[in-house]
Amino acid sequence: MASVTSEKFGKTQDGQDVTRYVFTNKNNLVVKIMDYGGTITDILVPDKAGNVTDICPGFDSLQGYEANPIYMGAIIGRFADRIANGTFILDGVKYQLNCMDLNESGHFLHGGKKGFDKMVWKSHLEGSKLVLKYVSADGEEGFPGELTTTVTYELTDDNELNLTYTATTTKATPLNLTNHVYFNIAGHDNGSLDNHMATVNADTYLPMSDSYIPTGEVRKVDGLPQDMRQPSRLGDRIPNIPGGVGFVCYYILDNKGEKKFAARFEASGRFMECYTTEPGLMFYTGYYLNNTGKNGAHYGRYSAFCLETQQYPDNVHHDNFPNSILRPGETYKQSTTYKFGASS
Repeated sequence: MASVTSEKFGKTQDGQDVTRYVFTNKNNLVVKIMDYGGTITDILVPDKAGNVTDICPGFDSLQGYEANPIYMGAIIGRFADRIANGTFILDGVKYQLNCMDLNESGHFLHGGKKGFDKMVWKSHLEGSKLVLKYVSADGEEGFPGELTTTVTYELTDDNELNLTYTATTTKATPLNLTNHVYFNIAGHDNGSLDNHMATVNADTYLPMSDSYIPTGEVRKVDGLPQDMRQPSRLGDRIPNIPGGVGFVCYYILDNKGEKKFAARFEASGRFMECYTTEPGLMFYTGYYLNNTGKNGAHYGRYSAFCLETQQYPDNVHHDNFPNSILRPGETYKQSTTYKFGASS
């Protein structure tokens, strides 16, 4: 297993100390994760010649992460993605969530105004594993129930970064957790996804409205530019995705809760594969990126992508979607693995 060290990574604006943990395995793969938002800040991957490149866009300082509302590398909760109009009815009670600004058309997004990505989690090491814990108060961002969430990170000598999530609640509550790490397999500062070869192991996806709310339809990818079942060059696919913003596409994975292969991306002699127990993933190719990141790198449109393994978006409003209501006495569990390596 990887060795783990820790370092101070500054203080939040309200004075909380933040620690960053540095994982290094026998293959010189390095992953850095801080307890502010459970944020993955760096992923350094060697190629066959041993040349190491950081494939994880991010910021040089804690202040960069605090100032930029793009969820870069962070845990998303209590509910990832969108809930239409920020409202839902659960057990006969209507709840109003803390919605984002008008850029989200009044919809709830990624945990609200202060989601899990903006919290300092309690952190400790258990051997080679990093364990993060956060207790979300009853009523936080409008959600019912005190929710206790634990996320464990582990880097193996097989170049696998394992993320394991568990949660319990005191009241019934919608729950949808993910990590919003961005990737550019050619290097965080490469500036383009065009030459990435991408595969997504999904036969169906969820069509969305203009404000990215699922219509409720489940559509086959057959004959569509969203069909990524065979390796496809992103530079050829992105311009042909309807809507003009590239991929903002929730793919349905036929894994029935078992951890199975979900996606693979390859560029510049490196690859990343994703495996998950979640029923689907949101594939996003960074249309709205416009940020200055590490070492002054500019992260612009289509310069990085996300694979947000998660439950169906807005599932509280669609009876035909699997629901993600967690109730007292139950334990939420999910696991996602990112595997890295050198390719020819």
